[in-house]
Formats: sequence, C-alpha cells, structure tokens
Amino acid sequence: MGGLVARTIASGDGLQTVGLAVINDKATYLIRRPRELLPGKISELVELGRQGKFLELYQQCRVKIKEGRAVTPTEPLFNINANRWSAHAAGTTYLLPINDLTLMYVNGVLEIFNEHTGAFVLDERNGFRPAGLAPFARSRGGHLEDDPRRGRVATVRQIEQFVTEFVTVEQGMMLQNLGLMAQALGLGGFPNFANHEFGWFQALGFDLQEMPVSRYLGTGPLVSLALKLLRRDVPVPFPIGLERNGELLLKPFCPPHYPSMSAAVRAVAEIKFGANGIFRGHAAGNAWSNGAEITGKVPPVSEKALAAATAYCEYLWNRYGRFPVYLTPYRTVLGFQACHLDAEFYDRFYRPEALAETQRQDFQRHS
Repeated sequence: MGGLVARTIASGDGLQTVGLAVINDKATYLIRRPRELLPGKISELVELGRQGKFLELYQQCRVKIKEGRAVTPTEPLFNINANRWSAHAAGTTYLLPINDLTLMYVNGVLEIFNEHTGAFVLDERNGFRPAGLAPFARSRGGHLEDDPRRGRVATVRQIEQFVTEFVTVEQGMMLQNLGLMAQALGLGGFPNFANHEFGWFQALGFDLQEMPVSRYLGTGPLVSLALKLLRRDVPVPFPIGLERNGELLLKPFCPPHYPSMSAAVRAVAEIKFGANGIFRGHAAGNAWSNGAEITGKVPPVSEKALAAATAYCEYLWNRYGRFPVYLTPYRTVLGFQACHLDAEFYDRFYRPEALAETQRQDFQRHS
C-alpha cells in the first residue's frame, strides 16, 4: 500500500496488477502504471494533474505499441455474436484492461506460507499430493499446517482462483471508472467481451509461446497419449510478455524473463524489501511524515516463507511448464468501447430520457 499513487480503485495487495491498452484508428498504446515510472516522474505527473493538464499527463504515460488499430478475429470464440456488429468499428476507442496474474500470485504465496498463516497446498491434478511443500509440513516438523481439520489446507486450483478474483476485481473497477468517465464526457460506451486465451495478445503483438494442449491442460499420460493418437494434441499459444523497440514493457514473474521461479520469487521480495524497494529505498516517496523510520520497522519476508514459496512455485513450473498452471500469465476478460453518439438516431427510436444532457451536448459539438 505504501506504493499507491492517486488510485481511485481497490487493488489487491496494492500491487496495481492491471495494465491498460488504448486502441483507436490511429494507433494502439499501452498506459504505463505508476509502479513502472521513476519516482521523479511520478511527482511531475502529479503536478500536471493538479494543474488540470490531463491530456499532457496521459500522453506522457502512454507508449505506442502498434500503428493503427489492434484487431482480433470476430468469429467465435474470439468474439460473441452480441458484439459482432460493433467489434473494431471505425471511430471508436477500445480500452482493454490486461491482467497480470503472476505478481499477485507470488506475493500471495509469500504471505500464506509465512509462519503466521502457515497454509498448506495440495495438487488435485497429482493425486492431492503436496504441491512441493512436503518438507514444510507441520507433521514433519515444518511450519505449514497440513492437518485439514485446522482449516488451512487448500488446492492449487483454489489458490489460483483467489489470485484471479483479486486481480479481476481491480479490472472491474477500472471498467466502472471508464463508464463514469464516458458519461461525464458525453460519450456512449459499454463493456464487452474480450475473454480469449490468446486472441488479444496476438493482436497487440505480445511475445507468445506454444504448448501442446495435453500439457497445457495437465492431462494424465493416458489422455495425453489418446490426444496424440487422435491428432488432437494441438499447440496452444499463450502470452509471456510485451516488448517494443528493445524495451520490455510487460514482464511476468516467471521464466523466460527470470532464469527460474526461485529468481522470480526473490524478485517480488526485492520489490518490497530490496535496497530500492517500497519499504526501504522508496520510503521517502510515501505519505508518512517520517517514512524511513516507519518502513524500517516493517519486517521483511521471512526465510521460511521464501523457502516454501520457492518450493511451491518451482514445483508448479517443473511439473506443468508454466505459471500459473490453470491460466496464462496475462489474461483479458472485458474491454470498454467508447464513441460519440448520434442524438438524432436516439430521438427517432428511443424515449427522450435515454440520453443525458452530456451526450446531447457532445452531439451538438461534433455534428
């Protein structure tokens, strides 16, 4: 929470895990999040906001990732029939939240595997065996509570569902803000379907890897063999990051951007407690009157939590070849499409109250 800057929405663990792509006829942009900016740059942007120079603030936060409009196929299941009429319509602006699941995931397991919480995780796709955590079980002298009667035992799927829900809540609130802003500007707009494993990432130019569907789904040996014999073990692409002009814009906390999951876990701990971490080097940039003194009292992640989180994440990577294992590192769910409205069309086919005065004023300005 010490790193939040002017956020109007809730963010799980204060991590700002959702990025935003802005897509129009001229170009496609990625909006940099506050944690991706240098501390000095943030103060400049805050001052622009105070002066009401919002367009300049926006332009300084964005980076072009594609000339023209990023376009996905419109057939099922890249799109749904209800949105087919409006998909990629000229003159509209499409705003697409991009969920990063890896930062929340690693940060979350560092918390639940500490000595206070002591959760224990089983792999339901591997006979409910410990997910790399057997040496840390309390029944073996460790600090994680593996007795299911104590209510601290979960499965990999449950943990990943928690992660997904926390990140998606932040995305949902971003969509609400976009809807409120469209109304305030006098625009029309609505959230629509963007839930495809790789369609939007291909359109945006993400780096992609492929994996046979049997490994992607974590099937057993018999099902994997059947898929191969039936020639249905097709490759499935999935996003692993976004790079433009030699700059890595979006980097998940997993290989290939880290040599191992162990290195990725350490990197998340460094964000908080490293020399330049939120609770150490960046203490002067927070809102406390004596930030360095306060943050210096915040205890770092314990070595036991680090060891357990590393063992868990390494287990998932070694067994399933990706992280997370039920979803991809990045995910899209809903986008928001905005445009100017034709007030004459609404006057002909709708009741008068269907449009607010802001939309009518916008129509007069652009007609």
